[in-house]
Amino acid sequence: MWEWWEVVDYGIVRAGEGDVGALVRLSSALFREDGGMRDPFTDVGWPEREGRDHFLSLVSRPDALCLLSKGSGPPVGYLAGYIREPTTVRPVRVAELQSMYVEAGRCNRGVGSALVSGFRYWAAGQGAELISVTAHASNEGAVRFYARHGFLPRSTTFEMSV
Repeated sequence: MWEWWEVVDYGIVRAGEGDVGALVRLSSALFREDGGMRDPFTDVGWPEREGRDHFLSLVSRPDALCLLSKGSGPPVGYLAGYIREPTTVRPVRVAELQSMYVEAGRCNRGVGSALVSGFRYWAAGQGAELISVTAHASNEGAVRFYARHGFLPRSTTFEMSV
């Protein structure tokens, strides 16, 4: 069973209801660091206001997965995702990697790679044919990370102020 992997000083485990506080804390850090720096329209307070209900919903759904890196201290990374069913426009079952974050001081230690590997293993077991993730184009570190793990760009979104 894939419920636990050792990664440096941390293991990757499936999150449950008792882990929602850690998921909200790490999601808040992601919003501040990624959205707050790269998108002035991102509501960086969303995780504190709505994250608890959001993550409670995800950890209770059979078609969703939240993973945490756990060690002797508080979790230092998380991944949240779910299955998107095929549509008539795109008839493919997709595992959507909704969000992922590893604390800056813990990067480059295998935690992010283990989170993605765990999600990939779960997605295959759910019958997904693809895994999809969105990253800010200006987040060069995330773009490199996902490319190293075999993700290929599929589309580019352009925006402009009115």
